[in-house]
Amino acid sequence: MENHDKFKSGIRSIYRLMSTFMVLFVIIAMGIIYLLSDPTLSIFNKADSPQEYVVLETEDEFDKIENGIHVRTGFKDAEGLMTVVNNCTNCHSAQLVIQNRMNEERWIATIRWMQETQNLWDLGKNEEIIVNYLVTNYPAKKKGRREVLNNIVWYELKE
Repeated sequence: MENHDKFKSGIRSIYRLMSTFMVLFVIIAMGIIYLLSDPTLSIFNKADSPQEYVVLETEDEFDKIENGIHVRTGFKDAEGLMTVVNNCTNCHSAQLVIQNRMNEERWIATIRWMQETQNLWDLGKNEEIIVNYLVTNYPAKKKGRREVLNNIVWYELKE
């Protein structure tokens, strides 16, 4: 019997030792995972650095035009600019508009697609202003992948 009690006691001590190692392993593993996800240990940094915001002095600076370009968006300054800014840049970058050059039919089709699939609101009277601005300032380009080579001086290859 005495051997049996010693055996049970030995098993219990091994079980406690293994449990302790398992708990330590889990704690260390969680620490490593946290360190990998946040190497700066920001949870321990109580003093948060203040965020810097750009504050525009006046509304004029917000809608500033330089050299015929609306500084904030990059749109060309023309009739209908602010209507386009107010309606188009709510959902996407102005650069997305600038890189797409289409005729009136395609701009209208794109607006309809955005209304059907992207939850664009009804533009009402603004649609005509927007389309006219886009067709005037960002029309379809009539060139292929690259411009035709002009003024090329050709030379003969020597064998």
